[in-house]
Amino acid sequence: MKLANTLLAGAAALAVSTPAAMAEKWDMPMAYSATNFHSATGAEFAKCVTTGTGGEIEIVTHPSGSLFKGGEIKRAIQTGQVPIGERLLSGHQNENAVFGVDSIPFLATSFDDAAKLWKAAKPTMEKILDEQNLVLLYSVPWPPQGLYFKKEVNSVAEMKGIKFRSYNVATARLAELTGMLPVTIEAAEISQAFATGVAESMISSGSTGYDRKVWESLSHFYEVDAWLPRNYIMVNKDAWSGVSDGNKNVILGCAELAEYAGAWRAVEYTQFTLNGLKAGGMTVGPANDALVGELRQIGETMTAEWLEAAGADGKAIVDAFKAMK
Repeated sequence: MKLANTLLAGAAALAVSTPAAMAEKWDMPMAYSATNFHSATGAEFAKCVTTGTGGEIEIVTHPSGSLFKGGEIKRAIQTGQVPIGERLLSGHQNENAVFGVDSIPFLATSFDDAAKLWKAAKPTMEKILDEQNLVLLYSVPWPPQGLYFKKEVNSVAEMKGIKFRSYNVATARLAELTGMLPVTIEAAEISQAFATGVAESMISSGSTGYDRKVWESLSHFYEVDAWLPRNYIMVNKDAWSGVSDGNKNVILGCAELAEYAGAWRAVEYTQFTLNGLKAGGMTVGPANDALVGELRQIGETMTAEWLEAAGADGKAIVDAFKAMK
């Protein structure tokens, strides 16, 4: 964590700028809690930009969905309600299947593979976002996704009828194929949803469960490393066009460091949060071979469906990714 903070703070300190005659405030909505590593990285990025531009652009982060809920953030940026924000990449797979490239089950199951997949997908992603009046700044992965339950589960058959928190197209489809009941719940609402029985299960990282203290309601976390979803930070293209070249360079430099620091945090945070779940009283460990085998079969179905929906762009991304392995 110290390395990540030092990198971002150093970038701000090294930036050369004069005091601002007119400061421009950029509100930056974020869906996750202030203590989440994505939010921490975003806060350091904001400080880096604010200091690096000499206060000409002051970025103020608003975590926990306090300004806009997760599902509202991207639209708010597109329409200019806010100039910048962070969103889960796959949260808008319903707009374009390519947004769900990071949630293809068992395609990229490690940090190294997730980085390669992002490299393959990034040019297409930038093109799609440009057409939506958005500019991509940086992206950070989550730790590998595992399954949370309030009871021991050893087969897909045992999942039938369980109320399952979904957060994108892929998780809703996973629920359908396993016989669970998908319930759409934003990250900020997770703790309450489990405490009240609105949801009984989810697929997410150890980070999400740790941040939300889900051991107060759930008992088991199964490491299945299904995929590594990503968050991304984007800026309104009209707002971006009004930024001076010098300040654009500062923002892009801070973004590059944030992406590096965020990825480093994700790796370091993985085992830390799994240990935290154990300390909270949860049973944490790999799913059994039979369950993993059943989930991989479901993953094959979902992969075929995604490739069909994503068309030529999707095939090109997956082909490019496989060529890197």
